[in-house]
Amino acid sequence: MNAISKQPNQTDHTESLARFITEFSYNDMPPEVIARSKIILLDTLGAMLAASDPVYPGSKALIEMAQLLGGEPQSTVIGSNFKTSSINACLVNGTFGYTFDIEPHHVAAVLHPAAVCIPVALAFAEWQKSAGIDLLSALTLGIEVSCRVSMALNPRDLYAKGFHPTAIACTFGAAAAAGHLLKLDKGKCLNALGLSGNQASGLLAWAKDHTENSRPFNPGIAARNGATASLLADLGFGGPPNIFDGKYDFFSAYSSGGQNPQNLFRKKWAIQELAIKQYSSCAFTHPGLDALLDIINENGLNSKDIEKIDLQYPRAGAHMIDNNELRSHCAQYVFAVAAVTGQVLFDDILTDRRDTSEIKRLFENSSLIPDDTLDRTYPDQYESIITVTTTDGKKLKKHSPWAKGTLQKPLTGKEIEDKFFKLSTRRIPEERAEKIRSWITTCEVQTDLEELMALLMVV
Repeated sequence: MNAISKQPNQTDHTESLARFITEFSYNDMPPEVIARSKIILLDTLGAMLAASDPVYPGSKALIEMAQLLGGEPQSTVIGSNFKTSSINACLVNGTFGYTFDIEPHHVAAVLHPAAVCIPVALAFAEWQKSAGIDLLSALTLGIEVSCRVSMALNPRDLYAKGFHPTAIACTFGAAAAAGHLLKLDKGKCLNALGLSGNQASGLLAWAKDHTENSRPFNPGIAARNGATASLLADLGFGGPPNIFDGKYDFFSAYSSGGQNPQNLFRKKWAIQELAIKQYSSCAFTHPGLDALLDIINENGLNSKDIEKIDLQYPRAGAHMIDNNELRSHCAQYVFAVAAVTGQVLFDDILTDRRDTSEIKRLFENSSLIPDDTLDRTYPDQYESIITVTTTDGKKLKKHSPWAKGTLQKPLTGKEIEDKFFKLSTRRIPEERAEKIRSWITTCEVQTDLEELMALLMVV
């Protein structure tokens, strides 16, 4: 990875991060990171295409807004038949990125950087007529910066303050991705980081929004705000030049003493650590969902054989999924859906399936038990223990340390491609989906994004 020339002291975190961003290049990415960036791009595009369907009221409103605003036709609105300004495209496509809640996420940083940084990289690479290698380096850099900022701030502190880590930290990742494609120098990058800090926003208040519109809107505003920061900086607009240092620094505003600024300079590749999701629900529920379905499949059960489902989960994160009024973040609800249907799809989240008597019964007989002993690994992992009590009195128990799709328990290449085709073909023919997959496979030899963006349009 592109080395930072010196270890930062307490007053130069911002400058050192800006130097890392401006010196980053495709040549710094080893082959395994390039390969991973293609996988993350493919997986995220599948989620974005599926979410772009105007059958979903939130998506329909976003598309209508972009059409009303118009603007220079710089960047494609994915799943539509028109282009808009790059900034508008970042907002719309960034919201699509997290709508289905099934795109890659970073476990320890507790955020969804691909949903933000890939739409920004696509919009600006299309506008700037950048090559495929520039797309890959921009999205990789954006994800890297997003995860570093979240881990430097401490996502637990952000949650405790009512902030959504994706919305806060990924604003900086969006600025890094856009700035990379605009070729900002260090001075302009410092301004872009400062302007990102000025705009960073996004509350967990979406947990009360049953429409599921404001939840994915947070990544959309992170994409828009970070991209706006870099574009303004490129045009000579000033910003706080040391947003992570000195008086009124970002840590003082968003952390509560748990911050670790050295995480701005961690050496691991964040994109390698992203987990691929299998269910359209909060990632906190995924290890438990895996364990539940394993118990059902290994014991030949159906839902009518189940009397009760108990989930033991780290106490520090339990409040986010314990009887949350938002179905996507309610463990009791998604476990009941999975037990009956064998999966959790976005349509299960938008439509309350508790009008099905069997799902209602299991929802009422599922419980979450906060477990202090599991806090030892949270939030680096979401350890879960599932106990299924059967109607004949048996107690079937399974410990799930990692969800399938994480670095520790990866999906196969075929499983990831199957997921992409399952999602993307909700909007486009399989033949076109295959062309997208093929384009990404050969991304490094593509001279621009014209073909890819045409494939992502729906007439």
